[in-house]
Amino acid sequence: METTINNISEVSREIEISAKASEIQPFFDKAYGEYRPKVEIKGFRKGKAPLELVKKLYGDMIEQETLPTVASQLYREAVKDQNLRPIGEPVIIDMHYSRGQDFRVKIQYDVRPEIKLKEYKGIKVEKPVHEVTEEEIDEEILRLRRMSAATEEADVVEGDEYIVTARVQELDPTGVPIIGKKTQNARFYLADPQLERPIHDALKSVRKGDEVRVNFRHTHGDHEHDVHLNISVTNIEKVKLPDFDAEFLKSITKDKVTDPVEFRAKLRADLEAYWKEKSRREVVNAIVAEIIRRHDFQVPESLTRSVLEGLLEDVKNQYPNKQLPSDFDAGQFAQENRAYAIYQSKWALLREEIVKAEGIEADDDDLTKLAEKEAERIGIDKERLVEYYRSSDSVKDRIISDKLMEMLVREASITEVPHKERP
Repeated sequence: METTINNISEVSREIEISAKASEIQPFFDKAYGEYRPKVEIKGFRKGKAPLELVKKLYGDMIEQETLPTVASQLYREAVKDQNLRPIGEPVIIDMHYSRGQDFRVKIQYDVRPEIKLKEYKGIKVEKPVHEVTEEEIDEEILRLRRMSAATEEADVVEGDEYIVTARVQELDPTGVPIIGKKTQNARFYLADPQLERPIHDALKSVRKGDEVRVNFRHTHGDHEHDVHLNISVTNIEKVKLPDFDAEFLKSITKDKVTDPVEFRAKLRADLEAYWKEKSRREVVNAIVAEIIRRHDFQVPESLTRSVLEGLLEDVKNQYPNKQLPSDFDAGQFAQENRAYAIYQSKWALLREEIVKAEGIEADDDDLTKLAEKEAERIGIDKERLVEYYRSSDSVKDRIISDKLMEMLVREASITEVPHKERP
């Protein structure tokens, strides 16, 4: 076997492997033996035809089907013999083979880029701080009451706690109905803060059977367009909110809390914990973004491709039987998510470099602490859990990631600023 390696780019290599017919014949001999039991040839029982006859009739097909396996094995041998250090999945670029002749294959593979770490400590970031107010607690309690609300039929709307069911017909600017733009049984909850204000105002005192016209300019991000609707009211329901009392609390907390004062205190603690974690994530994201910005290097295509494949798999899992819709455009999906995939790949490489530079690892103390924390929650004996963690690379990787981010946050220069809601 002979090999030639060419540099394609900073992070990409192409290896050309040439092998004599005698070197690849053992692969074919094995394939013949595996294929023979499946063959049905007239005059012979299934799987009992002479091997030479199988080779004569199906040899070319068997050999062609075996070539990817041959290429893969030769590549692995070359990686070992040449002490190559590829990353990601290799890709076969070209293969040349005629039966009985020598074999030649070109395989492209990626290598790690050379990364010279720049300063990753002392990064200046802003930490958004949010103070939970009594109004927020009231809003959350109202949201919980609405989730447990009942409804009763009504003839007229007399406030915000009403749901209006209607037929909605979209109109053109001249008032002519647009074909195919009619919605039956559209439901409008007047207390919903997301409900367009013009629709809310048009429905705030309607009766069953009323018909109202609504015109407004809808804004979505940086896009605006005019909306013209004809709304025909078919039903009205009054929303009956449960009282904020012991009975209500008992039902939503499964008997854990019945005192309104205690519940408000717990709710405040939960909201404060939410905002604290949100603030921490924003600090972490800002640090990571700045570290990535400071390092300019080419990302191996195989890593980007791997991230995109993982994202696509996540999308598949959201559909029945993990099957994408027939009109799903995988190419467009890859294009839309490519920048994110490159970002994640770049951070993965930088993360490894920083971990190595800092000597961060998951030792037995870390595994024991994690087991002590999680043993009761998942119902497994601590010692058994520690043994499992010792053999789990994913658990160790999680611990290392946590320790890395703790260090980066600890070493960062953080300025607290009031939290600002995104528009």
